[in-house]
Amino acid sequence: MFFAAPHEEKDIPVLQRLIHEYPLGVITTAIPSEKHPLILSSHIPWVLDVDVESNGNGLGRLRGHIARQNPQSKVMMEVAGPSNGNGGYELEQEVLVLFTAAPHHYVTPKWYIETKPVTAKVVPTWNYAAVQAYGKATIYFDTAAEETSRFLGRQMHDLSEHTERSIMDYTGKDDRPGPWKVTDAPERYIEIMKKNVIGIEIVIDRLQGKFKMSQEMRVGDRMGVVEGFARLNSEVGNTMANIVKERSDLKEAAKA
Repeated sequence: MFFAAPHEEKDIPVLQRLIHEYPLGVITTAIPSEKHPLILSSHIPWVLDVDVESNGNGLGRLRGHIARQNPQSKVMMEVAGPSNGNGGYELEQEVLVLFTAAPHHYVTPKWYIETKPVTAKVVPTWNYAAVQAYGKATIYFDTAAEETSRFLGRQMHDLSEHTERSIMDYTGKDDRPGPWKVTDAPERYIEIMKKNVIGIEIVIDRLQGKFKMSQEMRVGDRMGVVEGFARLNSEVGNTMANIVKERSDLKEAAKA
C-alpha cells in the first residue's frame, strides 16, 4: 500500500478502532506449494486483542478461524513448523491481513470547486480508509489437541460476542434483544464445526493505515467534496461527508 504523507495515519488506537469496527479482513499468504498457488487470500472476520500479553509493542494480536477445506488452510498446514507446546504450529512466512472501512466512494472532479474552475487540473479518485497488519501466524489444526479446541472455543465465543453486540447492537438493553451465543447451539454441533476449521493467531509486528479522504486537496476543494457527498442524500454519502470534514479539520488543526 502506498502511504502518501497527507493520507497516512500513524495513531495506533485509531487503526485498532477501524479493525474493531470493520473486523472482516483479507488474510494473504505467499507460501510456496506444489499443489496450490503461491499467493492466496481469504476473507474472514477477526478478533483483535490489545493487552500487555499480546506482544511487547502494543499493536495487539489477531484471532480468527478459516475453513479447513480452504486451499489457504491446506497450504498453511503443509508448511507449519513443529508444535510450540501450546497446541499451535508456527508459520515461518510473514502474513498480511488487510481491513477496509465500509464507507468508501468515488469522487468526481466536479466537486473540486476551487481548482476545477481555475485550471481544470483535476481527475477522479476514490476515497477510502484501510489498515494492514503484518505478523507471524500460529495455526491450530490438530483436532485431537485440547489446546486447539480451547483456542477455537474462545475465538468463536469472543467473535460472536463482538459482532452481535457491536455490529448488530444486540445488547439486551433498551428493548434490544440479547446477543446470540455459541452456547445457544447444540454442543455436539459446535464440536463438529470446530473440526471443520483451523484457528489462526497473528502477533502483529507492523500496523499501518491510511485515510484517503481528500486531504491533499485545497480547503475549498475539500469543502466541495463534503458538500458533494452530502447532496447525495444517502447514508453512505452523509457518512463520507462527515469523514472528509473530520479529516480536513484535523489537517487544519495540525497547521495551527
